Amino acid sequence: MTTTKEYARFAAHPDAMELSTRAIYLATLADTEEDYLRQALPLLLASLDCRYLALSQGRRGKWRVLAEAGPQQPLPFDLLSDALDRDQAVTAGDWLAAPLEQRSTRGQILTAYQVQARAPREAIDSHAALLNAALSDVRERTAGRRRIRRLEAILEIAGQWRQTLEMGDLLKQMAETSTRLLEAERASIFLWDQPNRTLVARPALGVDSEELRIPDDSGIVGQVIQSGESRRVDADRDDEQREIDRSVDQKHNFQTRSLLCIPLRNSDGHMLGAFEMINKIEGSFSDEDEAALVELASHAAIALENSQQYEQLLNSRNQMAEQAAKSVKMIGDCAAVNALRSTVRRVADTELAVLILGENGTGKEVISQQVHYLSRRRNEPFIAVNCAALPDTLLESELFGHEKGAFTDAHERRSGKFELASGGTLFLDEIGDMSLSGQAKLLRVLEEKVVVRVGGSQPIHTDARVIAATNQNLATMVREKRFREDLYFRLCVVTIELPALRDRGDDVILLAEHFLRDFCAKARRKMPRFTAAARKRMLGHGWPGNVRELRNLMERLAYLTQDDKIDADDLNFILSPGKQEPSLLSLDTELNEATRQFQIEYIKRHIERARSNMTEAARRLGLHRSNLYRKMKQLGMDAKEDDDED
Repeated sequence: MTTTKEYARFAAHPDAMELSTRAIYLATLADTEEDYLRQALPLLLASLDCRYLALSQGRRGKWRVLAEAGPQQPLPFDLLSDALDRDQAVTAGDWLAAPLEQRSTRGQILTAYQVQARAPREAIDSHAALLNAALSDVRERTAGRRRIRRLEAILEIAGQWRQTLEMGDLLKQMAETSTRLLEAERASIFLWDQPNRTLVARPALGVDSEELRIPDDSGIVGQVIQSGESRRVDADRDDEQREIDRSVDQKHNFQTRSLLCIPLRNSDGHMLGAFEMINKIEGSFSDEDEAALVELASHAAIALENSQQYEQLLNSRNQMAEQAAKSVKMIGDCAAVNALRSTVRRVADTELAVLILGENGTGKEVISQQVHYLSRRRNEPFIAVNCAALPDTLLESELFGHEKGAFTDAHERRSGKFELASGGTLFLDEIGDMSLSGQAKLLRVLEEKVVVRVGGSQPIHTDARVIAATNQNLATMVREKRFREDLYFRLCVVTIELPALRDRGDDVILLAEHFLRDFCAKARRKMPRFTAAARKRMLGHGWPGNVRELRNLMERLAYLTQDDKIDADDLNFILSPGKQEPSLLSLDTELNEATRQFQIEYIKRHIERARSNMTEAARRLGLHRSNLYRKMKQLGMDAKEDDDED
């Protein structure tokens, strides 16, 4: 702020108060120094009653005119330099010159030609004091406005930075916005690779590769990293210019004139790197520029720290997804499994609804996971829900969520499975066991992609891909009005049918060895080998529990057997409740009756494997469907023909 002492230098001049009042009034109206000088210099010219008046600035023997009034005259630069050196008003012929302020670092001189005042030296000295006082007020006010605008811009920029989590985009935004704000040619954010003692500039604006690597003790940036202190290089300071690393300039055909570099630290004070601005478009970087960049750097460090944490979480999530995908394997080499792999690959990266059919234990959840991990949703959640395990009263809350107080035990708000799986995959196992009311609510969500929590009213968008599975014949359930037809067609856009283990031939051995190897590794023992008799017995077993039964058997063998081989006697199969292994017919039975009983049992087994699909059962038996019904009637079996069967 201008002091009373500076105004006092002007007080002895005639009409001082009137001129002072007018000069200060003009200062309150001016937006910039240039605006003020354009209006004030003619006023001072008239007050001094001189022919020509100029305000000049000198640095290192070079002078430039900032403003002038009256017919232009060639300035006596020697006189200006003399006034600057003496730090007082001087005269030479018709010329007078006075510094605007004593011991000034600005080097500003007010020069007048042919002054008519009675005491010309005192007059120009007092007018210089007045001009300096007014200019100081203008500078302080404009600097305040500029600081406010910069702080507003910095806050807006910081808000944008904090919304950007991808490191590359964030660094580019920082460099581009800071060059505009501080009016510089280039900017770089140097990140410190401490283990390799390297500074990596990303991005380095103006560099073709947009990345620059230098040693961490190189040039001004290296000094900032090592000392933790800001550095500034002015364009007209030769001693500072020599500290610039010119090898980078030469490599990229560039010339660094001025430079401002600020350290970047995280919230713990740990050095992250440095923020560098190069070449102020006009002049050199100021104290105000440095303060603005310090403020920018503090926000930049927070944004960078958030971005690094986000990228670490993202990398961890991607690694977990990779590991989960590798653990989900489809073991087998039979024709049915190879066809299944092909189907899964084709449908995985689509958004088609998938219905997986198969007996219990055939691996329906494994197939659903493979569809998920082969799709573009692989890094998003995979949520599995067993519909058979949920009573109808809890189904809606489990799938759609509930608000606090929605029912007796709703002590807090809870997100449903559709919300949790948004962006990923929701696997609905045993969909055939869902009640009709639950089916209606599920259909609405599938069609509208919106859920409403129990007890709530706010619609919540969900982008979960739904994969359903069942061991029941949904087509038959639709005909029997136990499953909604519209939901059935919504779910079975693509149907994947899993073969039973008993139909997969030698895959039984491949799966057995795979499971046994894994369990032996966990049990920290050497994997035993199967004898020929054991292999034969496994291939002859009906596997009513399918792959799940085989897996459980291998787990038991891995932990309970001691020998280095597994024989047929070690295979103690667990029979499924209600099912018996085929028993030998009594030798007391006559051949015709034994043949009839065998045919009945054989046909029943094929019908069970085809899940009551008579067309499929006939195909497996090598018969036409009508011939199968005829054979069943001959054997005394229930052979009521259904013309509507799918």
